[in-house]
Amino acid sequence: MIDLHTHSLLSDGLLLPTELIRRAYMRGYKAIAITDHIDISNMEFVIPKLIKVCERLSSAEEIEVIPGGELTHIPPGHIPELVKEARRLGARLVLVHGETLVEPVPEGTNAAAIEAGVDILAHPGLITLEEAKKAARKGVCLELTTRRGHCLTNGHVARIAREAGASLVLNTDSHAPEDLVTPEQAKKIARGAGLSEEEILKLTENARELVERVSIH
Repeated sequence: MIDLHTHSLLSDGLLLPTELIRRAYMRGYKAIAITDHIDISNMEFVIPKLIKVCERLSSAEEIEVIPGGELTHIPPGHIPELVKEARRLGARLVLVHGETLVEPVPEGTNAAAIEAGVDILAHPGLITLEEAKKAARKGVCLELTTRRGHCLTNGHVARIAREAGASLVLNTDSHAPEDLVTPEQAKKIARGAGLSEEEILKLTENARELVERVSIH
C-alpha cells in the first residue's frame, strides 16, 4: 500500500506524525505522504515540521515517508503562487483539495490546480473530460479516495480518467486511525469504482513512480 494523502494533528488529523507513520507501517504500508491542510496562514510552520519528522522517520522505520501539503479551499486565482510557495518551502508532494461534492470548494479549483501542475488533484468530484485531458498532458494525477463522502464520485473520476488517459492514484485522506485501510480493502474500493485488475495494478505503479520522483533519499 502506498498512500499519498494523509493528515496529522499539524492540521485536522488526530495523530502525531510519528503515530500515523507507525500505524501505517503496521498496516503494511510501503510509503506514506503526510499532506496536512495548508494555506498562506500556516504553510511556513507546517511544511518545515513535516520535513523534519519525515527525514528522521524514513531512516528509523522501514517505510518511505514523504512531507507534503494539501492546499485547501484556496481561491483559484491564488493557487499557482501557493503551489510555488509550498515547493519553495520544501514540500515534496503538493496536493490541491479538489471540487468534492461534500464541501463548498470554489468552482474553478480543479482547473487552476491542474494548470499549476500539482502532483495530485485530491477528490476532484465531477471533474470534466477537458480538465482530465489537461491533467494527462501536465502529468497531474487524479485521486480515487477511500474517504467517506469524497468517494461518492470515484466511479465518475475513474471513467473520465480512463477516457482522457490521465493517471490515477488511490489514497485514504486519513484523519484518524480507523481511516487507514489495508491493501485488500484498497483493492475492493478500486473495483467498486469500476477498475479492472490491470488498472488496479497501474494505481500502484503510478503511486510508486510519484514516490521515486519525490523521494527524500
